[in-house]
Amino acid sequence: MSGRATEQIAGLAARSIVRTFRQPAHVFPALVFPLILLAVNSAGLDRATRIPGFPADSYLDFALGFAFMQGALFTTTNAGTDLARDIQTGFLSRLALTPIRRGSLLAGHLAGAVTMGLVQSLVYLGVGLAAGVRLEAGAGGAAVLVLLAVLIAIGFGALGAMLALRTGSGEAIQASFPIFFAFLFLSSMNIPRSLMEVGWFRTVATYNPVSYLIEGLRSLIITGWDGRALALGFGVAATVAALGLAGSVLALRVRLTRT
Repeated sequence: MSGRATEQIAGLAARSIVRTFRQPAHVFPALVFPLILLAVNSAGLDRATRIPGFPADSYLDFALGFAFMQGALFTTTNAGTDLARDIQTGFLSRLALTPIRRGSLLAGHLAGAVTMGLVQSLVYLGVGLAAGVRLEAGAGGAAVLVLLAVLIAIGFGALGAMLALRTGSGEAIQASFPIFFAFLFLSSMNIPRSLMEVGWFRTVATYNPVSYLIEGLRSLIITGWDGRALALGFGVAATVAALGLAGSVLALRVRLTRT
């Protein structure tokens, strides 16, 4: 990477990070809402641990992985909304008049979302440990858990950026939130797929890639070093990131051409 590209990314990244953390509407919901839902689910569904074959003694241990996924969902909307605002205010058009590289523009913009994803992961993990969660994978597992969560944040942030570049509308990004949220609920977030008795729901959860992201995160907490779950989790996260970034680059090229 050339020195000029590095400078471009650094400048846009600093702007993206500062803008993200200056907006309470971005920071507060992303940190607090997943923890509220985690507390509600852990209290209301704790009896599920009595089901024969349930993989955890504490439902809090089982449900913690979902907080990371809900946080990634906020990453999608936040990254997309910020980029849509740049499009609507003409900032992206002004950037198009400079010799900035498309890859640098996209990487710099996603820096805020990725940094927020890292902060979210550390907060969720810290709250979980303080509440009594025990990571079966140990300290190394905690590092891998955060790494996987950040990779998921990159993928979801890239999806948000792609939607923003295609639509140019912050309202469209907000409207996509229920769709993404539906993917979360149609996954194995509340109960293992092996214990799902409704056939169609188990089938949907099996084909839903979100299930494997949650199960990859969850495996480090309640199982330990599960190679298959981690391979699927990292594989799906990397695929989502690759598709999101490729789609964003293509959409950015079209957007700048129009400009």
